[in-house]
Amino acid sequence: MLKATGIKKAYGTLSILKGVDFEVAKGEIVSIIGASGAGKSTLLHILGSLDKPDEGTVELKGTVINKLSGELLSVFRNQNIGFIFQFHHLLPEFTALENICIPAYIAKKSKKDAEKRAYELLDLLGLRERADHKPNQLSGGEQQRIAVARALINDPAIVLADEPSGNLDSANASALHQLFINLRDNFNQTFVIVTHNEDLAKISDRIVTMKDGFII
Repeated sequence: MLKATGIKKAYGTLSILKGVDFEVAKGEIVSIIGASGAGKSTLLHILGSLDKPDEGTVELKGTVINKLSGELLSVFRNQNIGFIFQFHHLLPEFTALENICIPAYIAKKSKKDAEKRAYELLDLLGLRERADHKPNQLSGGEQQRIAVARALINDPAIVLADEPSGNLDSANASALHQLFINLRDNFNQTFVIVTHNEDLAKISDRIVTMKDGFII
C-alpha cells in the first residue's frame, strides 16, 4: 500500500535521512524504533506528506504523493492519511464530537454524515457519553482516543502515529495499543507507528529499527 524509495532529507548541512527504503502492506502494523535523532519522526512526516524529501519518492495507493502540491496534496492527504500525535492537538473550544468531525468537514461531507460516522467511532471507542464534552473535561486517555477517532473519520488508507502513547500512563497506553490491534483485526486498518514504547513495538506485525538516518 505504501512504498518509499531512496528517501533523503537534510536541514541545512545536517543530513537526517540518508537513503531510506520502506514498504507497508495493507492491514499491517509497523513500528519504527530507534534512538532520538535517528530520523524516525522526519520519515513519518515525509510518509504523511507533511514534509517533502530532498530525494526519493513516496507512493501511496499508486499515487506518488511527494509530486503533489497545493490543494491536490491537501485533498489526497485528507482522504487517505490519518494522523495521531503524542499530544492530541484537540481544539479546546470544540466538543469531542466536533473535534472528530473536523477532517470530514474539510472533506466537504455533510454535517449529518460526519456526525453519523463520528458517533459510530465514539461507540467503537466506548466514548459516546463524552460526545458533548470539551477536551478539558476528558482524561488523557479519553483525549487520545478522541484523536484516534478523528484520524479514522474519513476511513483513511493508513494511519501514521508519532509516539501515540508517549503521554499516557501504562494502563491507558496498554488500552490504546489494544485498540490498534482491534482496528487492524476488525477493519484491516494499516498503521505506521513511531514509538519508544517496547510493549507497543512487540505487538506490532513488524519492527523497523532506524539509526543515524538509515533503516538497519
